[in-house]
Amino acid sequence: MSTGSAGHVARSAIVPGSETGAPGRVRTFLRTADGVAIDAVYERGAAVYETAPVFVVAHGFTGDLDKPHVRRAARAFARYGAVVTFSFRGHGASGGRSTVGDREVLDLAAAVAWARGFGHARVVTAGFSMGGSVVLRHAALHGPGRGGDPGRPEPEGRERTDAVVSVSAPARWYYRGTAPMRRLHWLVMRPEGRLLSRYGLRTRIHHRDWDPVPLSPVEAVPHIAPAPLLIVHGDRDGYFPLDHPRMLAAAAGDHAELWIEAGMGHAENAAPDDLLDRIARWAVAQAG
Repeated sequence: MSTGSAGHVARSAIVPGSETGAPGRVRTFLRTADGVAIDAVYERGAAVYETAPVFVVAHGFTGDLDKPHVRRAARAFARYGAVVTFSFRGHGASGGRSTVGDREVLDLAAAVAWARGFGHARVVTAGFSMGGSVVLRHAALHGPGRGGDPGRPEPEGRERTDAVVSVSAPARWYYRGTAPMRRLHWLVMRPEGRLLSRYGLRTRIHHRDWDPVPLSPVEAVPHIAPAPLLIVHGDRDGYFPLDHPRMLAAAAGDHAELWIEAGMGHAENAAPDDLLDRIARWAVAQAG
């Protein structure tokens, strides 16, 4: 769904005059490297000590920063550090159209750079479903492995993540092994599906196929080290069965942890409060 690589990020910028001014909270639009306006919110959180990280939350497909389940995750993480939430392109108030995990890596890179601009030395990226695949690719493309391309120059440090949490993510693209994923493919690939998504789900989907096909999550995870990685998946996930997180963990090697959560379904909707709390505590320990 793109016409060029989403691996390079130049510079994010705030759209002038778009900030709101409540103490400890800023809402604005960020400008991605390819010029898309991304709706984003920074919240200082309850933990204001100097070593507290900032959590950058990447929602799932058809989500946005104002959705209740995204806000619930943000509140859980805010007990341990500052939080940045944002809406991916094509979602909510953000501009552009969704590429379902490809150029969304530029949206996350802009959000991470913005988070560091508030003075936080440590950034944790936490993604759910589509957002889970995006945090994996982002960490690979903006870390020491550089997405497996040794000729690519080192990225700027402000787009780097210090710890990565991927929840309910796919291991490979084009998976259609479950009924929910077959419905999602219809939504993305068919004109009538994209029309339904636009007006029924507030999600605007790009009509172009991926070109080139982006690095898959399972290809990305070997390049995330030395950043610590947590892979979380529910044993009742209706979208991606357990071979997906197991493939990711196997590809990541010793630097990753895998949590299989009993009774959990898919993504941020299904993540219980105690799991979000455990994720936050893991992130603080790993990124500290």
